Amino acid sequence: MKTAALLSLAAVVLSCVSATAWDGGGSFKSLNLYQDASVATGQRSSYFSANRLRLTLDHRFDEQSDLECAVENLTLYRDNPGGTGSRPAWVNRRFDLETDWRRDRQLYSLVQIDRLNLRLTVGRTDLTVGRQAIGFGRMALFSPLDNIAPFPPDALDSGVRPGVDALRWAYLTPFGGEFQFITVAGDRREHNSFIGTLVTSMATVDLLVIGGRLRDRNTFGFGLAGNLGGLGLKGEVVHYEGARVGLIDGDPRQRFALGALEVWFGSGDLTVLAEYFYHGAGGSRAEDYPRVARSAVVAEGMTSLLGRHYLLVSPGYQLHPLLTGQMLLIWNLLDSSAVLRPMFDWSLAENLSLQLFWTFTSGKKPKPRTIPGVMALRSEFGGVGDSGGLFLQYFF
Repeated sequence: MKTAALLSLAAVVLSCVSATAWDGGGSFKSLNLYQDASVATGQRSSYFSANRLRLTLDHRFDEQSDLECAVENLTLYRDNPGGTGSRPAWVNRRFDLETDWRRDRQLYSLVQIDRLNLRLTVGRTDLTVGRQAIGFGRMALFSPLDNIAPFPPDALDSGVRPGVDALRWAYLTPFGGEFQFITVAGDRREHNSFIGTLVTSMATVDLLVIGGRLRDRNTFGFGLAGNLGGLGLKGEVVHYEGARVGLIDGDPRQRFALGALEVWFGSGDLTVLAEYFYHGAGGSRAEDYPRVARSAVVAEGMTSLLGRHYLLVSPGYQLHPLLTGQMLLIWNLLDSSAVLRPMFDWSLAENLSLQLFWTFTSGKKPKPRTIPGVMALRSEFGGVGDSGGLFLQYFF
């Protein structure tokens, strides 16, 4: 039934394409990754190839309204097949516009409608209804204010944000700022969100204020961005009232905050990003990591990190107009474990790029407990296997 409904919707879109003037495009992305065996989880070495074909269609009816559509197909090969589980974006979607096949097989396929929204603009007011991309925060490595559908700090592909089912009302103020009110419909009532934001400037400093209710928890935060000499500075902090605290799928604490300070520096072909990240919902000891990993903040995709204090560093250097060398360091400051990922980004053509990377992990290895097969963690990244591969992107 679901497959028939998706095919019917695709037929309607194609009929509209033939009858009206649409702007179309898309992309093909292929991520091929080898993962070493993990002592922490007991998983053996594995390989997978994730291939995404994305088609986009946009139509502008007049100067005040336009329609955005995007359909995406994921074909995934895994030598260690298993349940795909749910993705964090699903908690922000009310309507079931996806279908999949062969969920527990080596070759898995998923088709989803990732964008389907209508936008109306009248004067200073902008209204968008439907499945759309919504993002907050301004930081490049990890933004605490970006709490609807954020990217993890080690994301390879952050160009397309997962669509969420939402109503967004925006008003451009006469003094150059913007006020937004956003309602996101989740997969169940407690996952609904009601968020208000204000973006404005004070002298040379940009200010972002955010507040409301994020999936059954009250929240308030703000961010500042500016420059000091040749340095770009950004700071963000957000506070939460925990939801379902004490339950397996609840938050780890009754009250917690996420905050970060990011510094950017550029000189010639060299750029350096550095960020200190405070994760108030994280554990202060390695024994706390399993509980944090099962909590709502991780299950909902608010963060993928499990500790309390982190240093993130990302230098980049342009070796050639078509070749850039980059590096990402994620360092847990409490247990001294780390992830280091060097990468080469090669522009093969105007619309074709290739990234080659390898991820090294370090830290104290887990120790066996008295229960056979159960490991006691001593660090976040110790015992996690190294990994590497290639990421190919083609846009048309």
